Amino acid sequence: MPARHPYALIEAPTNLGLKPPVTGKQPGVRRMPDALQAAGIMRALNLTESVRVEAPPYQPARDRTTGVRNLSAIPEYSLQLAKAVSTALDQGAFPVVIGGDCTVTLGTTLALRQRGRYGIAFIDGHCDYLTPTSTGTGGAAGMDLALACGVGPEVLTNINGLKPYIRNEDVVILADHDITEADPYPEPAFFEAHLTRMDLDMIREFGIQDVAAKALKYLQKRAIDGYWIHVDVDVLSSYVMPAVDSPDPHGLTYNELIVLLRTLVRDERAVGIQFTIFDPDLDPDRRLAGELVEAIGRALGR
Repeated sequence: MPARHPYALIEAPTNLGLKPPVTGKQPGVRRMPDALQAAGIMRALNLTESVRVEAPPYQPARDRTTGVRNLSAIPEYSLQLAKAVSTALDQGAFPVVIGGDCTVTLGTTLALRQRGRYGIAFIDGHCDYLTPTSTGTGGAAGMDLALACGVGPEVLTNINGLKPYIRNEDVVILADHDITEADPYPEPAFFEAHLTRMDLDMIREFGIQDVAAKALKYLQKRAIDGYWIHVDVDVLSSYVMPAVDSPDPHGLTYNELIVLLRTLVRDERAVGIQFTIFDPDLDPDRRLAGELVEAIGRALGR
C-alpha cells in the first residue's frame, strides 16, 4: 500500500445480519475484532490506535413484513459505520474494517456513495445477492451485495435516499464457489444484474495471478472514483479456515488470497478494505485468529 495512505483500523463488532446458530445463542462473529486484536492485528498493521463502532443489541426475531432480522437496527448501524469510514477517508487514511458479519458492506458502501461513484471487489465464497424471498434465513448478511446494489427492502437499500450505493456494473465478484450447474443460484435478480464474476473455477483454470490482474484491469476501466475491497474469510478453504458459518473445503489458500489482495490493495484506486465472518467461538485455541492476522499482515504490509 502506498505510504501516502496510512491505515485506519475500524472495528465493527456486528452480528445483526446472521441467524442464531442455535436457539438462544448469538452468532459469535461479533467478537471478531476482539479476537484479531488479541492476535496482534495492530502490530501487523503497525498501528497504535483503532476506532470501534458498537452495534445495537441483536434481536433474533424476523420482521413481520420483510422477514429480515434486525431490520431497523441495520440501517442505524450502517449510518454509524459510514460516519467512521468517512472520517478516516477525510483524514487521508485507508480504512481497514474488521467485522462482524457481511452487513458492514452497507455502511462502507454508503460512506463511498456519499462521496461519489465507487466500485467493489467482492471476494467471498458466496455471491451474497439473495433477497428476503430467496435467502431462507432472514439474515441480511446473505443479501449484502444485493442490498448495496439496490435490490431488496427500501429501508436497507435506500438509506438517506442514496440507492444504489454501488452500481451492478461496478462490481467484480472473485473466488465465489456457490454457483454450479447442478445447484443454480436461487435468486433471479442475480442473473438479471449481469454481474462480472471471476469464480473459483476460473482461478483454478487460469491461476490466481492472472485472475487478479484481470480483476484489476476491469476495475481500472470503470468510470469510478475508486473501489472498495470486501473479504469474507469463508472464501478460504475450510482446511485452513473452518471458523465460519458456511465452511467449505473448496476455497482459496492463504497464499492465493494474499496474492489477490496485494494486487488490489496496491492499486492507487483502492480506497479501503473489510474483513468479515470469522467466528472466534469456533477457534477455541486462538490458532486460526493468529493465522488470519498473519495473512492480513502479509497482504497489507508495506
